[in-house]
Amino acid sequence: FKGLKYRTVGLAADLMREMGAAVTILAGGEIVPALERGVIDGAEFNNPSSDSILGFQDVAKVYMLQSYHQAAESFELLFNKTKFDALSPEQKAIIKYSAESASSDMIWKALDRYSKDLDLLRGKGVNVVATPEPILKAQLAAWDKVLEKLGGESPFFKKVVDSQKDWVKRTVSYQRVNEPSRDLAFNHFFKS
Repeated sequence: FKGLKYRTVGLAADLMREMGAAVTILAGGEIVPALERGVIDGAEFNNPSSDSILGFQDVAKVYMLQSYHQAAESFELLFNKTKFDALSPEQKAIIKYSAESASSDMIWKALDRYSKDLDLLRGKGVNVVATPEPILKAQLAAWDKVLEKLGGESPFFKKVVDSQKDWVKRTVSYQRVNEPSRDLAFNHFFKS
């Protein structure tokens, strides 16, 4: 990543800077023109659906998946706190459960859409590859530094990260002992 001109935003920008990239923060609609002009060498935006809508496949023929810069997406609904607080308890409950339902529903719809759009990218000559393990390890080492720095600057940030780590340690530990590798079953049924 040393010297790579890379578009990203948010905490991923801190991560990529720590890895040596020259980060450029651009709006989504500016990514493809910046790649075309050589302003940036690479970019991440969101997912196969969003990336194909923006036209990534027209300017970049390598699409690297699996990364720790964004382990998951969140589907959220935002409300004005003053307006929300003025609602009746019944209205608040309707919004709460509707938002939870919509968020859960979007996870499955996104998986369906992203998998179809990834196939479309492949069909347009895009080479889909996994991020190599040495880069993933470098990301984790960089995350350690970013989290330490930002946690030292903000007690709230540290509290949030510590809470997330506690949750992941417990839940992923359970998943690792409870769920078999998907690779074995996938290869059994679909490997040609």
